[in-house]
Amino acid sequence: MTRQSPSLTEPQYFILAALMDGPLHGYGIIKAAEQATEGRLRIAVGTLYGALDRMERAGLVAAGDEEIVDGRARRYYRITEDGTQALGREALRMRQAAAVVLGRTRDVGAAPA
Repeated sequence: MTRQSPSLTEPQYFILAALMDGPLHGYGIIKAAEQATEGRLRIAVGTLYGALDRMERAGLVAAGDEEIVDGRARRYYRITEDGTQALGREALRMRQAAAVVLGRTRDVGAAPA
Protein backbone atom coordinates (compact mmCIF):
# COMPACT_ATOMS: atom_id res chain seq x y z
CA MET A 1 0.00 0.00 0.00
CA THR A 2 1.41 3.41 -0.93
CA ARG A 3 1.11 6.36 1.39
CA GLN A 4 -0.57 9.36 -0.17
CA SER A 5 0.05 12.95 0.77
CA PRO A 6 -2.68 14.43 2.93
CA SER A 7 -5.21 16.69 1.25
CA LEU A 8 -4.73 20.41 1.51
CA THR A 9 -7.18 22.42 3.55
CA GLU A 10 -9.21 24.98 1.63
CA PRO A 11 -7.14 27.92 2.93
CA GLN A 12 -3.90 26.08 2.06
CA TYR A 13 -5.20 25.34 -1.43
CA PHE A 14 -6.05 28.97 -2.14
CA ILE A 15 -2.84 30.25 -0.51
CA LEU A 16 -0.82 28.08 -2.88
CA ALA A 17 -3.04 29.07 -5.81
CA ALA A 18 -2.46 32.75 -4.98
CA LEU A 19 1.31 32.19 -5.17
CA MET A 20 1.19 30.58 -8.62
CA ASP A 21 1.63 33.98 -10.31
CA GLY A 22 4.63 34.95 -8.19
CA PRO A 23 5.65 35.94 -4.68
CA LEU A 24 3.16 37.81 -2.51
CA HIS A 25 3.10 39.24 0.99
CA GLY A 26 0.44 38.25 3.51
CA TYR A 27 -2.14 40.88 2.65
CA GLY A 28 -1.68 40.15 -1.05
CA ILE A 29 -2.31 36.45 -0.41
CA ILE A 30 -5.47 37.21 1.57
CA LYS A 31 -6.82 39.47 -1.18
CA ALA A 32 -5.93 37.02 -3.98
CA ALA A 33 -7.69 34.15 -2.19
CA GLU A 34 -10.74 36.31 -1.54
CA GLN A 35 -10.86 37.39 -5.17
CA ALA A 36 -10.39 33.82 -6.48
CA THR A 37 -13.38 32.66 -4.42
CA GLU A 38 -15.50 35.73 -5.17
CA GLY A 39 -15.40 36.66 -1.48
CA ARG A 40 -16.53 33.26 -0.19
CA LEU A 41 -13.20 32.52 1.52
CA ARG A 42 -11.83 35.16 3.85
CA ILE A 43 -8.61 34.06 5.46
CA ALA A 44 -7.99 35.64 8.86
CA VAL A 45 -4.48 36.96 9.49
CA GLY A 46 -3.83 34.41 12.25
CA THR A 47 -5.02 31.57 10.03
CA LEU A 48 -2.83 32.80 7.17
CA TYR A 49 0.41 33.01 9.11
CA GLY A 50 -0.22 29.73 10.92
CA ALA A 51 -0.84 28.03 7.56
CA LEU A 52 2.21 29.68 5.97
CA ASP A 53 4.38 28.53 8.87
CA ARG A 54 3.15 24.92 8.55
CA MET A 55 3.46 24.98 4.77
CA GLU A 56 6.97 26.41 5.02
CA ARG A 57 8.00 23.58 7.38
CA ALA A 58 6.44 21.09 4.91
CA GLY A 59 8.43 22.62 2.04
CA LEU A 60 5.37 23.87 0.13
CA VAL A 61 6.24 27.57 0.37
CA ALA A 62 9.41 29.51 1.04
CA ALA A 63 9.82 32.92 2.62
CA GLY A 64 11.70 35.26 0.38
CA ASP A 65 12.45 38.94 0.31
CA GLU A 66 11.44 41.24 3.10
CA GLU A 67 10.87 44.98 2.93
CA ILE A 68 9.90 47.65 5.41
CA VAL A 69 6.66 49.48 4.58
CA ASP A 70 5.37 52.16 6.94
CA GLY A 71 7.79 50.91 9.60
CA ARG A 72 6.55 47.31 9.39
CA ALA A 73 8.27 44.30 7.89
CA ARG A 74 6.56 42.82 4.85
CA ARG A 75 7.71 39.30 4.00
CA TYR A 76 7.07 37.78 0.60
CA TYR A 77 6.32 34.10 0.11
CA ARG A 78 6.69 31.95 -2.99
CA ILE A 79 5.42 28.52 -3.90
CA THR A 80 8.08 25.80 -4.13
CA GLU A 81 8.24 22.92 -6.61
CA ASP A 82 6.81 20.63 -3.90
CA GLY A 83 4.02 23.15 -3.35
CA THR A 84 3.24 23.25 -7.07
CA GLN A 85 3.06 19.45 -7.15
CA ALA A 86 0.86 19.30 -4.05
CA LEU A 87 -1.47 21.90 -5.54
CA GLY A 88 -1.73 19.95 -8.79
CA ARG A 89 -2.47 16.70 -6.94
CA GLU A 90 -5.16 18.42 -4.89
CA ALA A 91 -6.76 19.98 -7.98
CA LEU A 92 -6.86 16.55 -9.64
CA ARG A 93 -8.31 14.95 -6.48
CA MET A 94 -11.05 17.58 -6.31
CA ARG A 95 -11.83 17.22 -10.03
CA GLN A 96 -12.18 13.44 -9.63
CA ALA A 97 -14.36 13.87 -6.55
CA ALA A 98 -16.57 16.42 -8.32
CA ALA A 99 -16.96 14.12 -11.33
CA VAL A 100 -18.61 11.50 -9.11
CA VAL A 101 -21.37 13.95 -8.21
CA LEU A 102 -21.58 15.92 -11.43
CA GLY A 103 -21.89 12.74 -13.45
CA ARG A 104 -25.07 11.94 -11.53
CA THR A 105 -26.65 15.39 -11.39
CA ARG A 106 -28.27 15.08 -14.79
CA ASP A 107 -30.75 12.69 -13.16
CA VAL A 108 -31.32 14.78 -10.04
CA GLY A 109 -34.77 16.24 -9.99
CA ALA A 110 -36.06 14.01 -12.78
CA ALA A 111 -39.39 12.33 -12.21
CA PRO A 112 -39.10 8.63 -11.34
CA ALA A 113 -40.01 6.25 -14.15
